[in-house]
Amino acid sequence: MNKLKSNLRAAALAATLAGAAMALPVQADAPAQGPTSPSRQSNVGALTGLALGALAAGPGGAVVGAAAGVVLGDHYHRQLEAAAALGSDLDASQAARSRLASNVAQLDATVQRTDELELNVSFRTDDDAVAVESVSPLLKLGALAASMPQSRLRVAGYADPRGSEQWNQQLSLRRAQNVAAVLAQAGVPAARVAVEAHGKSEADCGDGDLDGYALERRVTVRLELAGDGQVARRD
Repeated sequence: MNKLKSNLRAAALAATLAGAAMALPVQADAPAQGPTSPSRQSNVGALTGLALGALAAGPGGAVVGAAAGVVLGDHYHRQLEAAAALGSDLDASQAARSRLASNVAQLDATVQRTDELELNVSFRTDDDAVAVESVSPLLKLGALAASMPQSRLRVAGYADPRGSEQWNQQLSLRRAQNVAAVLAQAGVPAARVAVEAHGKSEADCGDGDLDGYALERRVTVRLELAGDGQVARRD
């Protein structure tokens, strides 16, 4: 009976020594090599536990030590895998932040290289409604202008040469006002939006030139920066 207890105590000691012996060299290599496979971890633990168990308690201790080594090796492998996954997530987050910073820098560089940005909105014949496909670009330009307190928007309406001067003057004004209303939805203050109506005064296409007419039916939105040689700064 005393011999059995002695063997069990020796086997337990062997298992503890097996875990310690298995963990030390693997931890030293972990930063350079990354997680090892479960089979390698388990094999290292099993062999170490087997050897120490046999030395401490004979064949019975060898069996217990080998089993304990397998369990410890598998547990350590899962810890290494979790650490590697966390490191990968951190790398992905850092890459995303780098891309965002790069996009912002590119936008700033674009604004620095020009003193104005311009967008044209086209209209159908005798119509002042803003087309659905023009809303998104207008909102983006409006949001940019809203973030630049030293900038302003000049909204100019035009019409093709068909019809009377008075009719086209009113039509071009309604077109410009409707575009300005979309810009207001993006947060641009009304005080920073100048609305102009040019009617057909600047139309230069010939009679019957349908393609030319289409180019004349437009509103031009121009983002202008304050001051000569100055660049508007974003909030």
